[in-house]
Amino acid sequence: MKRKALLGNVTDNDLRLLRVFRAVITCGGFAAAELELNINRSTISRHIKDLETRLGMTLCRRGRGGFALTEEGVRVHASAIKLMSSLEDFQHEVDDLHQRLTGSLSIALFDKTATNPACRIYQALAQFDQQAPAVHPQLSVEPINAIERGVMEGRFNIGIIPNHRPSSSLQYYGLFEEQMFLYCGRGHPCFEAAPSELGLEQVRDSKYVGIGYHSPNMEVSRQLGQTRDATAYDQEAVAHLVLSGRYLGYLPEHYAVGFVAADTLRPVLPGHFQYVCEFSAIARRAPPPSRIVKTMLDALIAAH
Repeated sequence: MKRKALLGNVTDNDLRLLRVFRAVITCGGFAAAELELNINRSTISRHIKDLETRLGMTLCRRGRGGFALTEEGVRVHASAIKLMSSLEDFQHEVDDLHQRLTGSLSIALFDKTATNPACRIYQALAQFDQQAPAVHPQLSVEPINAIERGVMEGRFNIGIIPNHRPSSSLQYYGLFEEQMFLYCGRGHPCFEAAPSELGLEQVRDSKYVGIGYHSPNMEVSRQLGQTRDATAYDQEAVAHLVLSGRYLGYLPEHYAVGFVAADTLRPVLPGHFQYVCEFSAIARRAPPPSRIVKTMLDALIAAH
């Protein structure tokens, strides 16, 4: 005998409950979601309970130990993200048919790009706002792997990342470059040494902080024979470890310039320990970009 589905048709109320559930997960709990949703905690709790009743499963545990998803909650959350992304794609398609640019645009950026004089994302955003003033931009800063995964899953419409290993699922649009140098902090043996006194092996033998996911940083450090002694997941974390005077690490020249001017950081053998990052905007190959996404991509390309 065929088992009847518990959920049945997905209603508008189901979508509303799923959006509340997604906001709770994004914010990290009921209390944190109050401001995001503009409703009180008891109402949020009731909505989650209604969703659990509707789905016939427990989605999360809440109590003195804090907020945590159940195994079923993790799977429902992942499915809800896909559903919301599909609904946004549908909305964009309908708006395209009406030649309207409305809705939202989610962009994920790699960190520490605003101080790069070659980066003109701000100009692209200005142009986009002139062309699509009714669209609500949502910007976030994420690691490379999180940006790529988010674009592939439809959580981000556009990502802006340093090029490293291309994916056949993504379309790449070249934008700008970033110069990277190896730096040391005050207190490190390399800080006071004259360049003529430093040897390649001395630099390679120094403690080194590298990025903990696949990136140009990881590829270059391997090529130059540098072994990671500490791990960071963004440029800010690299800077703190280098400033400690215990580690060497790569930082963007435009980001490090203030530290160099304050004489707290210095580049180490810049003729050898350096590389250039090429940045690209990325978007899914399929489905094809909506008019909103294409308008922003065109603005990015024009600005650069």
